[in-house]
Amino acid sequence: MQKAKVGVLISGRGSNMAALLYAARHPSCPYEIVLVAANDPDAAGLTLAAAEGVATFGQNHKGLKRAEFDAIIDAQLRKAGAEYVALAGYMRLLSPEFVSGWEGRMLNIHPSLLPKYKGLDTHQKALDAGDSHAGCSVHIVTAELDDGPVLGQTEVAILPGDTADSLAARILIAEHQLYSRTLADFVTRERQPEWLLNKVRERALALPQADEVTSHGMPCFGIEKGKKFAYFTQDHHGDGIIAILVKTTAPEEQAMLIESDPVRYYRPAYFGDGWVGIRLDLGDTDWDQIGERLHRSWREVAPRKLTALLDAADEF
Repeated sequence: MQKAKVGVLISGRGSNMAALLYAARHPSCPYEIVLVAANDPDAAGLTLAAAEGVATFGQNHKGLKRAEFDAIIDAQLRKAGAEYVALAGYMRLLSPEFVSGWEGRMLNIHPSLLPKYKGLDTHQKALDAGDSHAGCSVHIVTAELDDGPVLGQTEVAILPGDTADSLAARILIAEHQLYSRTLADFVTRERQPEWLLNKVRERALALPQADEVTSHGMPCFGIEKGKKFAYFTQDHHGDGIIAILVKTTAPEEQAMLIESDPVRYYRPAYFGDGWVGIRLDLGDTDWDQIGERLHRSWREVAPRKLTALLDAADEF
């Protein structure tokens, strides 16, 4: 299994970075740390990462505009081959350009049960509110501070006599456990059947009068009360792969696609020359292309009056 390449951004000691790094040492971990970068060249976490054989980069942000500094960090991440970014105690607000460049591929760990207590002083806020539990959250980074979709949370009980420091120490233990597991799930989601099915479903059901049913044990999509234009298959007849099956315009198209990329395209068993299988479990699916294939397949089975209406709408 090829491991996902992750760059980690820190500002200080990097304890969450260390937790991610040591989790990555397990042979079954689906990611590796390819760079640890900091906005302080003297950050203790850089010393640790370097001692563990991980590439590091440190530069002071002072005197640079936010976008200028972020462009430097972005260049280092891409040079290292990072595919994902994990913020681990990175005490910098990010520029819109940087967030946009890593959209859907950057995670952060935050010491509260989001959406509660965004920003700083989260432990004291939980104590002041009289909460029974505090905790931590891992979320996808978006333009709004601590506002992206939450991927995982761990609750931590607040004990009698807790201070912000004592509570923070226990939550940090929870952070170290949560972050590595959530990151591992996140970088492998493009091979997880339910996630892949939802991506297909989103595109298929956006087509006019499309519906979803189950046929031969597989989710399939068709025109309402009509013919099917796509099947979602997982280990169909023991083939061990996850794919969608879509209609082709002619047997020649099926052959052409398979010849162009025999790893991705294949002739599905029991479906004949009018269908082609497209693997979704390779980790590099082009979802725009899948959407186009679903649309073309839909047109193969849609009633003429429906396609005529669509063509007329496209002219305006």
